[in-house]
Amino acid sequence: MGSKGGPLFTMATETLLLFSRHRFFAYLLFVLYRNLADCQQFIIPFKSPSDCGADEFFDISSLSCSRCGSNQRQSSTGLSCICQPGYKTTNVIPDKVSITCEQCPTDRPAVTKDGFGCVRCPGTLSDEGKCQCPPGHILVERDINGNPLNEARCEACNSNSPALSVADIRGDRCERCTSTFINSSCVCTAPNVPAGGLCFPSGILSTNVNPSVNYAQLKFSVQSAWFVENLYSSSAACLVYSNLTACQALGNMCVMNMHSFGGLSADACGLFNTVYRSKAALSSVQDIAYWKVDLPWLFYGDEPGLASRVLQTDPVPTVFSFRGRNKNTDIELLAAIYDVRGEFLRWEQVGGSNLQLCPEPATKQAAAFSFGTAYQESCDLLVANLIVSHPEPLFYDVYMDLGGGENRKLLPLPTLVRNQQYNGRLINQDNMRNWYLSRRMFLVDTLSGREKSITASPKVIRVATSVRIRFQLVPRTQEGQIFPPLMTVTYTDVPITDINTQIVSVTFAMDYEMDQIEARTKTDTALGILGGVAVLYSLLKTVSWKRRISSPIIDLETMLKFLLFYSGDLANVFFVVTVGTGLYWLIFYKAQQFVSVLLPLPSQEEQFATYIGCAFALKAVQFLHKLYLQVTVDIFLIDWERPRSKGNRTVQAHGEAKRDPSPVSIWRTYFVANEWNELQTIRKISPTFQIMAVLFFLEVLNFSNLALRDPWATLQRLPEAYTPPYSLILRYGLAATLWLCIGLLQVIFFTVFYEHFVEDKIRQFVDLCSVSNISVLLFFNRCFGYYIHGRSVHGHADTNMEEMSNNLKRERESLCGQRGLVPNSDIQTFQVSINNRLRLQYDRIQDSLSRRNRPSRLMDASTANLSDLQFRAYNTMNHFLGSIIDHGHPDMDYMVKEKLMLERVIGMEFMEPSDKSYFYTDEAHSFSNVLFYGNEATLLIFDTLFFCVVDLGSQNFILAAVLTYIEQMLFRFIRNTLGRRNLANKTLVDQRFLI
Repeated sequence: MGSKGGPLFTMATETLLLFSRHRFFAYLLFVLYRNLADCQQFIIPFKSPSDCGADEFFDISSLSCSRCGSNQRQSSTGLSCICQPGYKTTNVIPDKVSITCEQCPTDRPAVTKDGFGCVRCPGTLSDEGKCQCPPGHILVERDINGNPLNEARCEACNSNSPALSVADIRGDRCERCTSTFINSSCVCTAPNVPAGGLCFPSGILSTNVNPSVNYAQLKFSVQSAWFVENLYSSSAACLVYSNLTACQALGNMCVMNMHSFGGLSADACGLFNTVYRSKAALSSVQDIAYWKVDLPWLFYGDEPGLASRVLQTDPVPTVFSFRGRNKNTDIELLAAIYDVRGEFLRWEQVGGSNLQLCPEPATKQAAAFSFGTAYQESCDLLVANLIVSHPEPLFYDVYMDLGGGENRKLLPLPTLVRNQQYNGRLINQDNMRNWYLSRRMFLVDTLSGREKSITASPKVIRVATSVRIRFQLVPRTQEGQIFPPLMTVTYTDVPITDINTQIVSVTFAMDYEMDQIEARTKTDTALGILGGVAVLYSLLKTVSWKRRISSPIIDLETMLKFLLFYSGDLANVFFVVTVGTGLYWLIFYKAQQFVSVLLPLPSQEEQFATYIGCAFALKAVQFLHKLYLQVTVDIFLIDWERPRSKGNRTVQAHGEAKRDPSPVSIWRTYFVANEWNELQTIRKISPTFQIMAVLFFLEVLNFSNLALRDPWATLQRLPEAYTPPYSLILRYGLAATLWLCIGLLQVIFFTVFYEHFVEDKIRQFVDLCSVSNISVLLFFNRCFGYYIHGRSVHGHADTNMEEMSNNLKRERESLCGQRGLVPNSDIQTFQVSINNRLRLQYDRIQDSLSRRNRPSRLMDASTANLSDLQFRAYNTMNHFLGSIIDHGHPDMDYMVKEKLMLERVIGMEFMEPSDKSYFYTDEAHSFSNVLFYGNEATLLIFDTLFFCVVDLGSQNFILAAVLTYIEQMLFRFIRNTLGRRNLANKTLVDQRFLI
């Protein structure tokens, strides 16, 4: 016993170890295969029934051609195999779609019509090897009990006979029961379960199925008549007999239930999963792990993160190009279409109206399949029309045609059903990691909502109200590669109340996107860096302002001033970044050959719109701040004219007649003040021309078409062609760039040509001051301002025409001194930085100059006169400022010097005017900073942002132009009104003379 048992035990142990090793390697291969299956690119070859040979049939489950067995050929439909003529069917294998054929004997050469027997014919044989009867007769191949006859008879089918054979659905022949898979009897006896004309063994599947369809949006379910009639039979036929159409019909019912499943396994998707698990050990179809034999492919799997691996791992082997010899913008989609009973209908090119419910022209619908063209069409459809046009739903398995000639390849499009639920919870609303991808979709389901019978009116219909196909560009690609497209479907449950008035809104869209994280990071980085520079620049402006008001204390006013400076600088940062971003997308998207960038989606443009809003709001704050400073500037006109020695008035003094010097005329001061008033709102551009030119380019030359969400840079579009929506970024970039370019061209023309060859109003005003013998002193800040030296080199300006002409002639011939403040200098304009003592004295005199009660009409001038105190204050101020210019006050003296280059760049004076004031030479006439003229950049940017903001809100360039013109005229009126009032108050010039 021991000697015999030892070797036996050893052999068993070795066998066990060998078996364990094999199991280990098999398990290892299975794990590797599973991982590869999760990350593989799901691509299948394209086959249609016409591609199958005479000895092949088209397998509707695997969408491929399969070879028929021995002595078999393709059926007329091409979807199954039948025996060749002269051969009968002897066996049907229950777990496979396969038959066995046997040749008929010579004494019975014909095959019965059911293909299961051989018979002698009373007449001739057909080409199919079956008996033929004369017209008006039917072929009888069985007796009254259904037993096959040795010799067939041609006679009428007797419906009154107690035969087991019955007429078929068409009533053209008498045959055995339609139960194809039952061989013993046509009667389904207990304990077998009859369903759908078939007889199923008991216990294979619970008969307690759930035929309800859940309408989650309406919060109720419907006992569907279609599900009651077909759910169990389709499930059982698919499970027991692997009937292909039954499996497809079961899958369709799961699709009609929104691919939803949960803890119960008796509903459509639960039964599908039961059949799916029973076939888990069988091979996969097309080497796709989620596509099992005989079953439709409905789900990808429930592994966390599977959606991202499917959608963002492997690029599609297709290259898209907008231009050049290899131009490729055509999106080829194919759909395998099934009816509700599971029958394969056809392959169909996706396009036209098969996935688009909206009745748009074919030219517009075709634009949906041009790569890069953002397509979206929405419409309202009448429920009555949907019920009539879609009595039964059609089901689509959508693929992307990758081409390849004879070896065409197809890429399945993953589908994301927004309505899909798991245990009553929507699972496709969160981020991609939690998505459950699926396959197969429908457009309109009016069948599952019928309760009493399938011919009754539906209680509810379900419509795919949103179908969106998304194409995502591979990051950093230079060859136009994309990831597998994703089709997102959103269904809406519509309860039927009045079909003739109810409408449903539907949308079909094609979206194109790329990873915007890198672009957003670059934008935010640019904003951060430039924003930091803006902080430093604003601090520098604040320090300069503190020095110019002679205040070393940091108080609340200082903080407010810093924020005002920072708002303007930060607005410029936002403006530069947004315009640069818009111009970048406009150039690189519209001019690219191979697709390397795609526009952000409208939802991704929200942050960009926020940046534009910030730029406009901050620029408006800066503009209003500058406007306030300009209308509150301190200004005084210094009159250098002195009375002539020869007077024309005689007065009595101590009883003796005495000549009184003639008074100095005020008209020169009024004239200079009036000219200054006119200068306050002149600009370097023409606002009217600016608006008309922008509208001409955008609306007449159709530059606005460059902002459409497609890759074409064509300006003219056909009226019947599809017009995609506008891109916010492109529209802003186009409008802002065009506005700035036209504005800059106007500024260049004005400064280079117009001012040199026509008129320069700023220089003319300086000349006018010299001719009028009037100087202008402005204080933009408390201790900083501008000085225009207008003292006449001739001593007097109150003169007649002849003397004025002679004076000008002497200047022209250099027979007199130069006009400059400094001897032998022509420089008349200066930036002034005064010390605190001079400013205090100026304020003391200025306080008595304020006038509160002014005459409102010219007729009141005789009764409303300035007080003697104001007259004396005016003369005192005039004499005081004149003596300052003439160095008459040593404790408030000044010196003339040039600014350093760095001082000009940063806008700050390094020398503090503690003992002496400083007059900095200013040949650039920077006193225009207190006018619109010197703030053209601020005005131009503000107008640009105002125009763009209105346009982005209204999507109407004409409305934006009209409102921008109104805005310009309004602020011009405000500036004129407040500036004239300030000029009158500060210079004592009556407003009635400022025309």
